[in-house]
Amino acid sequence: MPGQASTPGPLSRPFFEDKGRAFWMLQAAGWSGYLLLRSVVSISNGFAVERIIAAIIEAIVGYCLTLLLSTLYGVYRRLPRITGILLTLATLASATVIYAVIDAFTFSFIREGDSGVTFALVVGTVFINFTVLAGWSALYFGINFYLIVEEQIDQMQVLENQASSAQLAMLRYQLNPHFLFNTLNSISTLVLLKQTERANVMLSRLSSFLRYTLANEPTAHVTLSQEVETLQLYLEIEKMRFDERLRTHFDIDPRVAKARLPSLLLQPLVENAIKYAVTPQEEGADITVTARLTGERVQIAVSDTGPGLIESKPRPTLSTGVGLANIKERLAQTFGPDHRFETRTKLGEGFSVEIEIPFQLEEPNREAA
Repeated sequence: MPGQASTPGPLSRPFFEDKGRAFWMLQAAGWSGYLLLRSVVSISNGFAVERIIAAIIEAIVGYCLTLLLSTLYGVYRRLPRITGILLTLATLASATVIYAVIDAFTFSFIREGDSGVTFALVVGTVFINFTVLAGWSALYFGINFYLIVEEQIDQMQVLENQASSAQLAMLRYQLNPHFLFNTLNSISTLVLLKQTERANVMLSRLSSFLRYTLANEPTAHVTLSQEVETLQLYLEIEKMRFDERLRTHFDIDPRVAKARLPSLLLQPLVENAIKYAVTPQEEGADITVTARLTGERVQIAVSDTGPGLIESKPRPTLSTGVGLANIKERLAQTFGPDHRFETRTKLGEGFSVEIEIPFQLEEPNREAA
């Protein structure tokens, strides 16, 4: 039921988090079940105290032998495979003989009142003793193999998460040098033109932008409202360069304000629009950022009123080799196939990029389970 904590099953991964505890619980449960079964079989052939005592002794002997087997098997598992297999078989055979002799003595002494042990009696008990110890051994190695496989899966998951995080960090770090180059170049131009006041304002805004963006981890997610705030900081810097030529519009559905997405995902799109729509046109251009909630999906679009796609000036990336390709890769790293990325353009009718991602209020956990 929802809201209720589920109890881990006997072969679930949480059950084996403490391997020692799991071993003793399985050992106790297994031999208790075996004792119960042997007692029922004995009673079904006629109730006798001697039969119950013999079953108890048989279970205790089996319990102690399997404790010794577990210790020896643990040593054999660290040996070369062939050597380990041969020693395991030899140990299993020896334990079966010991178990059979003790079982035969118990049967002879308690049930028959005779302390002698005959070869025929030992042979008669070998089959059931071998079946019990072989079954226990099979379970021991089967469970340990399961744990090894699960541990390797966990290690692979950790490595995949680390590689994915490193890739996302690299993609985020690609953005900063390009943006800094453009901004510092603009500040340098203002200084050369002796427009000190404007240069100071731009430096102040650059400081605010960097403080805001560097506060987040490169692989962290932010809310859409935080991403829009970052864009506005960035655009305030760019408006120092373009004045009235850069006109921006934001149309954000309040329902998606807390939706999470990779930080600085939209900034390259706006930068792309400035480069290809605002810069080449004397009258500048409008840049519009919209976000809508459609079912369980967030649809984001960044569009401009520039010249659209021009064959001589395509928009695959920014000048430093990042941009659209960077965003596609970050979306793939973060959401896998569960996203959509499309570009739309017509000659003279502007350019737009549409992104669709799942509506998430919590940052995806990239740690190993």
